[in-house]
Amino acid sequence: MSKIYLTLAAALLAGCTNLPAGGPAHRDISRGATSSIIADRDQIVYDYVLADLTEEVLSIVPRDVSLGSFFDSFGTDPGPSPTITVGAGDVLQITIFESASGGLFIPPEAGVRAGNFVTLPFQTVGKTGTIAVPYAGEIQVAGRTPQKIKADIERKLSSRAVEPQVIVTLGEQSATAVTVVGDFGSSRLQIRPNERILDVIARTGGPKVPGYELFVTLQRKDRGATVFFPTLISNPRENVFVAPGDTIYAYREQQKFVAVGALGSGGQTSGVTGAFAFEQERLSLNEAIAKAGGLLDARANTSQVFVYRMEYRETLEKMGLDISHFPADKKFIPTVYRANFRDPSIYFAAQRFSIRHKDAIYVANADSVELEKFLFHTRAITGTISGTASDIVSTRDSFRALGR
Repeated sequence: MSKIYLTLAAALLAGCTNLPAGGPAHRDISRGATSSIIADRDQIVYDYVLADLTEEVLSIVPRDVSLGSFFDSFGTDPGPSPTITVGAGDVLQITIFESASGGLFIPPEAGVRAGNFVTLPFQTVGKTGTIAVPYAGEIQVAGRTPQKIKADIERKLSSRAVEPQVIVTLGEQSATAVTVVGDFGSSRLQIRPNERILDVIARTGGPKVPGYELFVTLQRKDRGATVFFPTLISNPRENVFVAPGDTIYAYREQQKFVAVGALGSGGQTSGVTGAFAFEQERLSLNEAIAKAGGLLDARANTSQVFVYRMEYRETLEKMGLDISHFPADKKFIPTVYRANFRDPSIYFAAQRFSIRHKDAIYVANADSVELEKFLFHTRAITGTISGTASDIVSTRDSFRALGR
């Protein structure tokens, strides 16, 4: 009879592997791999630094951080705008004046004319970068300003025309245009004097979506930088001058943060996790926790609220953190900020701490919750053993009854 008991017990244990499941067990995945890289479960995958939210830390952490800087990449000083020169594809018109009739371009009978001048046909600057002016020959115009082109033509005609004066008119501008694409619309605009990025954006009609969901990229030759659109508005130095050939690209990316752990809303006790949209330009830690449903009274360890982010190296250096073990060329350092919501004043600090795009908020469980989990599993195990023993006794009694 003891063999029957052992057989039934083995069958019950084996049956555990056939319980309903949403997918393969992690052990099956590990065993079934043809080849694998298994890390030490006790080893930290990423090195990171930890900083508690204090007055000193809050005074150093910047509230507004952009992906890059137009000024650092393209700006030099608050001086004049870049000089706009003629380039291939531009269209020029040349007008030549003479001080008296009977000269090279103005015949003696020109007294019946409205003025002593002649206007040459429009000319498109070719790949050679030149245009043709009668009696002056080929004139190099590419890379030069209209004023320098004017002086060159006057010099070459001075020995043949009567006190020549020249006006160089820039018609269509192809070489001195900027291209705008993305959420501002798509267009190619000629650069105007002293024009900056926001001037060009305004000429397109401006943003078609909320500004706090826009990022602007400026590409100039082989360099590029991206700035959060509100930063472009609030920081005048980022509004740099545009240059011929620039490409301005605007793209929409809704700012979001991830919240996991002991959070909930609407009376839920199981926690609410997921990605949450900012839906505003700035979002404080207080507001982010509220969006995620708040801290669960029954589960949350309110002294252990964490914010994960990649922080600027120079910010951590200002805090006095030792980051010497991170590579010197690493601009962003994995950082965890911790807030103690048992401190009555933490709500003032959390209101000053701005959440950034792709931050992750984690609220740890209270120690009592972990103990409760342990006791629950203990009861489940002991209950299962007790139930199994009861089933064995019932089975034994049934066999005895059948044997009578």
